[in-house]
Order: sequence, then C-alpha cells, then structure tokens
Amino acid sequence: MNMTDVIRIVLSALKIAAAVYVGLCILLFFRQFYMVYFPLADIMQKPSDAGLAYESVTLVTADGVRLAGWYVPCEKARGTVLICHGNGGNIGDRLHQIGLFHELGLNVLIFDYRGYGESAGKPSEEGTYQDVRAAWQYLTEKRNTPPDKIVVFGQSLGGAVAAWMAEQVAPTARAAPAALILEATFTSIPDMGVRLYPWLPIRLLCRYRYNTLARLEHIHCPVLIGHSRDDKLIPFEHGQKLFAAAHEPKTFCELTGDHNEGEVLTAPAYRQALDTFLAARLGPFRD
Repeated sequence: MNMTDVIRIVLSALKIAAAVYVGLCILLFFRQFYMVYFPLADIMQKPSDAGLAYESVTLVTADGVRLAGWYVPCEKARGTVLICHGNGGNIGDRLHQIGLFHELGLNVLIFDYRGYGESAGKPSEEGTYQDVRAAWQYLTEKRNTPPDKIVVFGQSLGGAVAAWMAEQVAPTARAAPAALILEATFTSIPDMGVRLYPWLPIRLLCRYRYNTLARLEHIHCPVLIGHSRDDKLIPFEHGQKLFAAAHEPKTFCELTGDHNEGEVLTAPAYRQALDTFLAARLGPFRD
C-alpha cells in the first residue's frame, strides 16, 4: 500500500466520521422536544386519595389553551403556593408535594402544562410560560390572593418556569411574590446539554433555553434553593450556581438522595427548613 492509498483511506474515514457527526447534530436538533418533555395523560392519583379536599379548576391561557389543575385549600392558611412541576408525568404524581405544603399551612394551586394530564395543547417553552401566567392570574384575579401571599415553587424544569414567573412580576414591587423556591433546578437547558453531549455544539443546536440562572439577576423576592449532592440528573453545582446568583435574602438547603427523592429522603429536615423560610415571609402557621 502506497502513500496515496493511505491518504485515500484516511480521507474516507474522515468523511464517514464527519457524516456521522453531522447526522448526530441533525438528529439532536429535531429530537429535542422528546428529550425535554415527558408528559403522561392518565391521572393516577388525586388529592382525595391522600385525604385532602380539593377543587378541580380550569385555567385558560392568553393563547386560548385550556389547562387542568387543582386548588387545595388549607384552613387558616398563611399563604398560597403555586406549584410548577417537573417535565415528567403530571399533577397526579405530585401528592407528596401537595401534602407537604398543605401541612406547612399553605393553600395549594397545582396545574398541568399544556399537553400534560388533562390539559389541552402541546408543550413548548413559551407555552409553559403562558401556562404559569394563567395560574398566577387565577390566584390574583379569581381568588383575589395578594401577590405577597403567594409562594412560587418549581421542581426541576418547573424551577425554570417558576423563576420566569417571579421575574415577570419583579419590576412591580406590589406584584412580587412572597418568595421563590427552586428544588433540584438546572441553570439552563444548554448547560445541561453541554454536560450530556460535550462533543457536540450544543449551544448552537439548542432550541430551548429555560435560563433559570439569568432570571435570578432580576428577582428580588426571598429565594430558597434545595439541591442534593446525590442528584445524578442535575449536578449539585447547578444549585450552587443558582444560589450564588440569587439576591439576599436567600437560603440554601442541602437535600439527600437522587433527583426526585430529595423531598422524601431529607424529611423532616427539609420540612423544617421550609417552615423557617416561610415563617420569615408569611408568619408562623397556627393550625
């Protein structure tokens, strides 16, 4: 085999490698939706299964999409929590979150994003923002809940949605929420993509942003961030970066367990941290 043959083989191998690389980029670009959203239609549990009275509510977004949700009242509530759940399942998988905040003396509003559970439509980044806006308006306009009595909570991708909502009302002090709670939340989708696919130009390919980190610069309400060192999906350093970017007053609560285990495995320490945080903003809960 002469040098010309070697060069031909090398060039052929490079062409194949380049074609595979470009193919992977194209596949990733067009498959992102299925890597970000994992909705389920069937509601397997309801608050009544946990002994909680609730109301089924229908929210209508600015673009006319009808969303399903639950409002769980708490007697002698010290405030209301607006729950933005993660990117998998639906509200029927969040009875522990609902029960936790109910025990902490809060009314609970939880809703499904478009395309999740019984909500119409198809999820998108802008769509999830419109969805949480509809939930906020339901509380402030239909329930006449003062903004300074609303705690916005988000878990995982829901943290990015919750941060967006808090940022939207931040410029108007009278409309700002009582607090923002981010649990197991990432800094941004591109940051997550770079971690998962370091050999691909993720920041150029990424069609989703969900930039939680950038939003914290404009949020001045009290912030609590909970994250676990054992989180195998979203690294602990994401929680640390979010905490560093948040304005005072802020609280960091180190959780235990993997991505979806923190609330359960860290109890009752997490519950106590939440109660202390809420008491400073909403006063003590006297049931």
